[in-house]
Amino acid sequence: MNKKHIYTIAAVVLGCAALITLLTLVCVQSHALAKENESLKAMNHYCNVLAPPPLPDELDFMGEKVPLDDHSVRESLDRELTAICYQHSTTLLCLKRSGRWFPVIEKILKEEGLPDDFKYLCVTESSLSNAISPAKAVGFWQFVQSTAQSYGLEVREEVDERYNVEKATRAACKYLRGSKNRLGSWALAAAAYNMGENGVANSIAAQSVQTYWDTYFNPETARYVYRILAYKLVFENPHIYGVQITEQEKYPPIAYRTDTITASVPDWYQYCKNQGITYKQFKEFNPWCRAKKLTVSNGKTYIIQIPTEK
Repeated sequence: MNKKHIYTIAAVVLGCAALITLLTLVCVQSHALAKENESLKAMNHYCNVLAPPPLPDELDFMGEKVPLDDHSVRESLDRELTAICYQHSTTLLCLKRSGRWFPVIEKILKEEGLPDDFKYLCVTESSLSNAISPAKAVGFWQFVQSTAQSYGLEVREEVDERYNVEKATRAACKYLRGSKNRLGSWALAAAAYNMGENGVANSIAAQSVQTYWDTYFNPETARYVYRILAYKLVFENPHIYGVQITEQEKYPPIAYRTDTITASVPDWYQYCKNQGITYKQFKEFNPWCRAKKLTVSNGKTYIIQIPTEK
């Protein structure tokens, strides 16, 4: 056998060996990907597929039973739950923000004697942010100016307490408590927060019904309470709805100290320098300050939050 034939045979053998190695690597990688997909499916049964999120067999809202045996109730909840489960970015941001803001809201709800479930109304209203609606409703609880002022919030050029989460939460509690007392249920009180108390009262009277679930409302109010319920389900059952977020991944509360203001502040920029913080930090913690200065009338006080960590 001459050298040419030997080289040819050697080349063929080496080529076959390389091909076998390549095929082996492909098989190993395919097997690893298959195992990874199975693992993802085990964690989230509708991960990367289009599937309906599961509905519970029973559900309560503020201690009131939701009649899920009624097909219209069940399908209305299914609509909102599907929307929330598939608007990933908004839902994920709400979950992250809850780490910072739920402790604040939960504490006030408890002090005011309102059901804890109302924190999900706040999520529904503003995604836990100081949003501004097309109707000029403002803040976490989305008060329009006239309603805010009627419930004790100060709204003027230099101050807008709709942006003060603590004070706005207490104002919302007053509204909801009063609506519940006049309308008879927390579900109708929640509907009134969207539609207005008179609108809800007129609807149930005209239709001779007594519950939110039996009343025909305009499209927005008809969806409103179900949207709150859908957020409640996702937040309280994250493993069922494919939510993969740890407590450490949520935005944490940031420590701060307070400063009581009893006299006018001519320049917030200078105030920030004196306090050793940036104006950006000042605005993040005190968004209710709407001007570069603050005029304080006799006997009036304001509480400023000053962060002590970044």
